[in-house]
Amino acid sequence: MAHDIVIRNGLIVDGSGTAPFMGDVAIDGGLITAIGAVPGQGAEEIDASGHVVTPGFIDLHTHLDAQIGWDPALTPVSGHGVTTALLGNCGITFAPCHPDDREKLATMMEAVEDIPRDAILTGLPWSWEDYGGYLDALDKLAPGINVAGLIGHCAVRYYVMGERAVAEQASEDEIQRMSAIVAEAVERGAFGFSTNRYEPHKLPDGRSIPGTFADVGELLAVGREVGGRGGVMQAVGATAEVLESLADTTGSRVLFSFGAGDGAGHGKAAADWLNTFCATRDVTAITQVRGSGFMFGLQSILPFRGETWSKLRRMRLSDRLVAIADPATHALLVTEGGPDRPEFLTDLYYLGSGESPDYAAPRGDTVQALARPGESFVELFLRLALESQGRGLFNLRMFNKNIDELADLLASPNIFPSLGDAGAHVSQIMDAGWSTFVLSYWIRDRGLYSLEEGIRRLTAGPARVLGLSDRGLLVAGKRADINVIDMAAVNSLQPRLVHDFPGKAPRYIQAARGYKATLVNGVVNMRDGLHTGARAGMVLRHQQASA
Repeated sequence: MAHDIVIRNGLIVDGSGTAPFMGDVAIDGGLITAIGAVPGQGAEEIDASGHVVTPGFIDLHTHLDAQIGWDPALTPVSGHGVTTALLGNCGITFAPCHPDDREKLATMMEAVEDIPRDAILTGLPWSWEDYGGYLDALDKLAPGINVAGLIGHCAVRYYVMGERAVAEQASEDEIQRMSAIVAEAVERGAFGFSTNRYEPHKLPDGRSIPGTFADVGELLAVGREVGGRGGVMQAVGATAEVLESLADTTGSRVLFSFGAGDGAGHGKAAADWLNTFCATRDVTAITQVRGSGFMFGLQSILPFRGETWSKLRRMRLSDRLVAIADPATHALLVTEGGPDRPEFLTDLYYLGSGESPDYAAPRGDTVQALARPGESFVELFLRLALESQGRGLFNLRMFNKNIDELADLLASPNIFPSLGDAGAHVSQIMDAGWSTFVLSYWIRDRGLYSLEEGIRRLTAGPARVLGLSDRGLLVAGKRADINVIDMAAVNSLQPRLVHDFPGKAPRYIQAARGYKATLVNGVVNMRDGLHTGARAGMVLRHQQASA
């Protein structure tokens, strides 16, 4: 029997959490048609000897809502085994939207997620008003991977209430209108609703974004519409009481962001609380897979003040290197850089100059350990910049500062590694390679997860939370979203700054090694780290999730 593609002789890790086994995978018409010993020949044969074969990874937390307009390949997550990405997290979306409010929504996204407003306004077609129309517009973009979407609280509130959405409570009539809009959005394909109650997320004028202080009754009314249609409620910044109310009274699955504390025992305490909280309700947490918060280096943001530093910022990297090598300029930079700030340095780590960044340094192994006797941080910064030809980067851990405490939290069955924020904070962090770090560090190097459990947490686990029944497992009849991975070699490469957003706005990107192939709906999307140019992704719609 002939097949479109046969993946041969791989160690199949099917996503269910059961033991891996050797075998083949046959693909026809975008579906998995056979697993095991597959007779016959494929029009294309992929030799997976020495590799693991897994379902494609599902990224539950992205902000690729804008980037999809000018980068349908959805880089860099597509280079890290991700075949399905969830858009619309944290309450910030571009639909629904009155035509006159486009700039308002773009400004909200820029203020909260560090996505340039001009890129948003020029890089998207803006041909919609309601959420279903937004999904229709994404269809026409022909994405390279699958995307699913949540409808955001900020957009819904502003659509119904206008400027009153920022600071006022909604009337009963307005709550009913918002609930009806969300219900229609889910019926037209949204996988649920997202809300943001994180007070530091501000508009440019300093006010909190719409919905931050909305009465819980408003969330519950919306949540009942979402839960009644089998959707998910995603929240950031919500208290345990709010999450409990959503889970216990709306019938919806609840997804929220969580983290590990820094001190001894904080990770286990967080896991214990989470296990108790989730024991009687369908609530799931996600967290960053390592310390994260802010990344900088000579090639990107320069965290020093002064006239000479300001001049340096206006230079391209090659000229910056020439300037810092000049003794007179070097001396001015050191003087202007000022004294060290201990509270800053105690959370600052150097990612090294090797092929792969060092994300896993133990707590306390900070940049201070790299300084020579009497060497200030600005002197250390300039020395490492010259040694790395400007490519060396520093990682300020603002979240999950202690990787050992994070390990204790990640051991909980109620939390998934995730929170890469792909598409957001693009010139400040590069966490979009989170899945590769799970493979290389948490599974292979540290052994926190067995291979089968680690893959489950990247595939079938998040598929269930999202409400996808046709992906996340290597089973005949499922969609052929598949990775072929060399587990011995898989790793992230050093992040680097590029200027490929509209208007040449900067962003970090990050490649990976160890992925022999990534298939999306039965088509090879990545081969040996390079995009094939395929555009086989789908805009997934909630009512089609079980089709």
